[in-house]
Amino acid sequence: MGVMPVKKLIVSMSLPMMISMIVQAMYNIVDSVFVAQLSEEALTGVTLAFPMQNLMFAVAGGTGVGINAMLSKSLGEKKQDAADSAAGNGVVLNIIAALIFMAASFMGAAGAFIGTQTTDPVIAREGTTYLSIVMVLSIGMSAQVTMERLLQSTGRTFYTMITQALGAIINIIMDPVMIFGLFGFPALGVAGAAYATIIGQSIAASLALFFNITKNHDIHFSWSILKLRASTVKRIYYVGVPSILMIAIGSVMTYLLNKILNVFSSTAVAVFGVYFKLQSFFFMPVFGLNNGVIPVLAYNYGAKNKERINEALRFSITLAFIIMCIGTLVFESIPETLLMLFKASDDMKMIGVTALRIIAVHFPLAGLAIALGSIFQAFGRSIYSLIVSLGRQIFVLIPVAHVLSQFGNVDIVWWAFPISELVSLALTLIFFKKLNKEVTAELETA
Repeated sequence: MGVMPVKKLIVSMSLPMMISMIVQAMYNIVDSVFVAQLSEEALTGVTLAFPMQNLMFAVAGGTGVGINAMLSKSLGEKKQDAADSAAGNGVVLNIIAALIFMAASFMGAAGAFIGTQTTDPVIAREGTTYLSIVMVLSIGMSAQVTMERLLQSTGRTFYTMITQALGAIINIIMDPVMIFGLFGFPALGVAGAAYATIIGQSIAASLALFFNITKNHDIHFSWSILKLRASTVKRIYYVGVPSILMIAIGSVMTYLLNKILNVFSSTAVAVFGVYFKLQSFFFMPVFGLNNGVIPVLAYNYGAKNKERINEALRFSITLAFIIMCIGTLVFESIPETLLMLFKASDDMKMIGVTALRIIAVHFPLAGLAIALGSIFQAFGRSIYSLIVSLGRQIFVLIPVAHVLSQFGNVDIVWWAFPISELVSLALTLIFFKKLNKEVTAELETA
């Protein structure tokens, strides 16, 4: 962290996570591609289910961040008992969360949630079918996230790359088999897509558990570490709750935007769902880069090495900007080709081509904001990241989209994305300037 050439260090830290996220993005796209072959209504139904899916991931992933923080810190302090407790309690907490989502589905939460976003009975049926299965069997997703976080917190990111890739590949293989009924399987339609997702997650979780038991010697696994401790739970959620909120913001944004777009047509909602899948192919690698650069920044902040901090920031900002410029180029040049992956109707192409080209304008700005924002988390100012995320997705994007929707033209609504990203970048620059001033003074004093 302190002596390896900065560029080489960042690449070595980020590459496994970037590869994992690219594979995950490919899975997200392929999953929807197969669903779209059923019908546009099926694609729209799965799109309406996404906010709840993202909320489930927010709870599991945010709890995982809390586990990481406590476990890594305890290992650094040579407190093995506390580290083991963080691992065991984290497993139990995410199992409890999965059981809560399961109970909610049995009580009709999936149908009620989809029903608040559409009155079309076909879309409602498809969305409810998909979401009900995903909620009832969310233990697979929770277990995968938890087991992979345990590997990440002890520096074994190579194994998480394997588990994530395997889970995604199995999901991609099982999608057509279970959706269309290949090789003797019954054709389950949208339900098949949900089961394929669960199977992929469960197998990935099982492999991650195997790696933890056989390769992760920093954690001493036993039944005793599963006993909940109030102090451990408190420490996990002290860090985890802000992370849960950060991820859950995306659920609120997509839910509200779905409702705004549904006023125009269900096709507009489907276009938004397609965009959300496609953009992940460029955003996810940038987030992987971000995750790799944060520990580099944090270590050199602790070491008071301003030169390495600046070099790390310059390199990550440049890479993020290049990746997002490539994304803009792809969206601007072949939007119709991208939409045809999802068996787009003429109406969907008419709305979607314009949408993709307008929204893609903001990609380079988003890359700059994400890369600059890495310093907030690295230097313990995660509140800045929360404010920027809230501003981008809730306090700017949704109100602007609502105002633009009043003009009665769905094409205008898409401009809410570039507008909100401009505000986000402005906020990021303000906080960055403030933090840079504080850190510079601190390092000079040191």
